[in-house]
Amino acid sequence: MTYNNIGIENTLDWKRIRKLFLIGLLGGCMTFIGDWLLGYGVYDESLTGLEKKLSQYLVLSDGKLFWSAFLGLIGISLEGLCYFGIYRLIASGSRKHAHIFRSGVFGYMLFAACGVHVPCLSTVFFYNHMMLASPENAYDLTIKFGVYFLLPAMILFLIFFFVMSSAQISAFAKGLTPYPKWCWIFSMPVGMAATMLLKFVGNHAVVNGLTAAWISIGNIWMFGGLLLTMRFAQRKK
Repeated sequence: MTYNNIGIENTLDWKRIRKLFLIGLLGGCMTFIGDWLLGYGVYDESLTGLEKKLSQYLVLSDGKLFWSAFLGLIGISLEGLCYFGIYRLIASGSRKHAHIFRSGVFGYMLFAACGVHVPCLSTVFFYNHMMLASPENAYDLTIKFGVYFLLPAMILFLIFFFVMSSAQISAFAKGLTPYPKWCWIFSMPVGMAATMLLKFVGNHAVVNGLTAAWISIGNIWMFGGLLLTMRFAQRKK
């Protein structure tokens, strides 16, 4: 056995990989809808810093917060499971990169949905209701709430995300997968970075909705791009 295949056959099953990418794309779209529900709106230009950012959430209903959290919970979980399609591609050319990538995937699955996404929505829920109950204390208590219950998992998530993305980009760029080397561009950081450039457009509802969905857009970019270029990988093999 050349690598720990966790029950997956050593030969590439392109139909299975395609199915994983399609499910991952569906998960990315679900998460995008959830993020869009959260981010669509404008913030109060009279405020500054994080308080300015939080101001755009004050108009959100509890129902929208629930659906944003729920769709992200399901969508992110589907995305994480479908990263094993990418793992299979990397494992076919490099055990080292595959093991590193898989370690990142496990961390992503542990912290992305329940550790970061849902607690983010919980923080917004907390802030909105604190503004109703005690506006003078709402901001400070929300910061404390976020530091205690959101920040630790966010740090761990970012570490695993960096590990996963670095291994993927390195493996693709070095030609250690069946895909052409240039397909490294179909990775989450590329889609995320392109989305965040929209921040320069200004404070607009559509822009804020898209930038709130930067990670889900990164997933859509990755799964969609790998699906569209799969024929090049199959032709190469």
